[in-house]
Amino acid sequence: MAYSYKGAIEFGLVYIPVTLSSSIKQNDIGFNMLDKKTMSRVKYKKTCVDCGGREVKNEDIVKGYQYEKDKYVVFDDKDFEKLKTEKDKNICIESFLSQSEVSPIFFDKTYYVKPAGGEKAYFVLLNAMQKQKKVALAKTVIGTKETLLILSILGGKMIATSLFFNDEIVEAPQVKKVAVTKKESDLANSLITQMTAKFEPSKYKDEYIEKVKKAIKSKIAGKEIIQAKNDTKPTKVINIMEALQKSLNTKPTKKKVKDAAN
Repeated sequence: MAYSYKGAIEFGLVYIPVTLSSSIKQNDIGFNMLDKKTMSRVKYKKTCVDCGGREVKNEDIVKGYQYEKDKYVVFDDKDFEKLKTEKDKNICIESFLSQSEVSPIFFDKTYYVKPAGGEKAYFVLLNAMQKQKKVALAKTVIGTKETLLILSILGGKMIATSLFFNDEIVEAPQVKKVAVTKKESDLANSLITQMTAKFEPSKYKDEYIEKVKKAIKSKIAGKEIIQAKNDTKPTKVINIMEALQKSLNTKPTKKKVKDAAN
C-alpha cells in the first residue's frame, strides 16, 4: 500500500518511525470530456498567458505568490522544506483526550498508521491509549500545510484522522426555534426507538453507481436508458403529528422483525 506520509510520532522523548497510508479508495466511474459534435477527447492544457497561449510543461512550472499586481515571489520545494523544523517533519503529540471531546465537524481524512521500525514503542503507546480509552491530539506538516491529527485505536490498530482548524469551520446558519409539544416529542421518540439498529457497514453499498454501470452496458449495446421507477410514492401529509403516526404504523416493530426471522 502506497503511503501518503513518512516520518515519526514523537511521544515525550519516545520516537516512533511510521508511515500514513490512505484508509479509503475511490469507487467513482471515470468519464472523459468529449466534444459534442466530433466526439473527440477534450484536453486541458496549461498555457502561458503572456506567451501567446504557449503550452507549458509541468517541469517548467513554479509556484508564485502575487504580492502586487503582476509582481510575484517564487517558491520551490526546497524553499518550503527550509521552513520546516525537525518538529514539523514529525507527528508531535500535544496532549491526550477523550474522543467525545472532538466534534465530528472537525474530521477530514483518515489514514492507517504503520510502524516503520520501533515496533515495540508503537505497541507500548497503542496499548496504553487503548487501556485509558484516550486519543492523542498531534501536529505535523504534510506537504506545505500544517495539519492537526487525532491518533486513535480501531480494531487493535492505530489510525490518524486529520482535522480542520477552528478558523476553517464555517459558523452554522441560524435556525429559528419552534416549540414542540410533548405528544410530538413522544411520537418522535417512539419512531426513533422503532428504527434503532446496529450499524452494519457491509449492508450498505453504492446502489446508484451500480445503476450507472448497468446503464453503460446498455449504452454500449445500443439500448436506451429506461426511466427508473419510484420504490414508494410520496404521501401528502397535513401535519407533523400525522406524519409521525403514519410512520409508526408503516414501520415494522422489533417484535415483527424477530417473528419474521423465525
